[in-house]
Amino acid sequence: MIDVYFWPTGNGKKITIMLEECGLEYRIIPINIGKGDQHTPEFTRISPNNKMPAIIDHDAEGGRLSMFESGAILVYLAEKTGRLLPETMRERFNVMQWLFWQIGGLGPMAGQAHYFLRYAPHKNEEGMRRFRNEVARLYGVMDRQLGREEYLGGEYSIADIAAWPWVFRHEWQEQDLDDFPNLKRWFDTVGGRPAVIRGAAVGQDLMDRPVKMPDEEKKLLFGLDDQDFERE
Repeated sequence: MIDVYFWPTGNGKKITIMLEECGLEYRIIPINIGKGDQHTPEFTRISPNNKMPAIIDHDAEGGRLSMFESGAILVYLAEKTGRLLPETMRERFNVMQWLFWQIGGLGPMAGQAHYFLRYAPHKNEEGMRRFRNEVARLYGVMDRQLGREEYLGGEYSIADIAAWPWVFRHEWQEQDLDDFPNLKRWFDTVGGRPAVIRGAAVGQDLMDRPVKMPDEEKKLLFGLDDQDFERE
């Protein structure tokens, strides 16, 4: 059994999709990031960076194992099951470079686009333009790669599992997938996999919330204070 400390965000969906692909038994432990659950001492012991997702594998080799950081968790689950990460060095590092690309580029830039385009207390045209354009550039990187290969790392792998949940929110980033035909083909193909459908659906019942995020949740989630909400 694997405990998954989870909220249905892009990074959270990576893990539930991977667990579904691997056929592993897991239990969801909700971490409501809008209510501050990520800052409790209990969660900090598992995830020192106060970010979800995190896991505890009660059946790990050598005994109970806790782990944080979505990329590390994906690699661990791939190693544990022998799935979705090639064994040969050349193919393995082809996948790994795209995994790191997502973690270091697509995820953070898309996350900033979400903030400036949807959640920032005040409009910041420079921030909106900067991150909308950077996400478009990154989508272009994917589109070119997917014009050469069916999947990001050649074969379907943890690189695709890492990237897909962030493209899932392309409308939040003000991106039109029709502008990226290879990416759109990939997005539809990956999104049609039964395990992806199941994994992406996990936790949707937790998102029964107002469309507009309350200011108190924004403060907890984005590290804001009252001054950030003051009108100029």
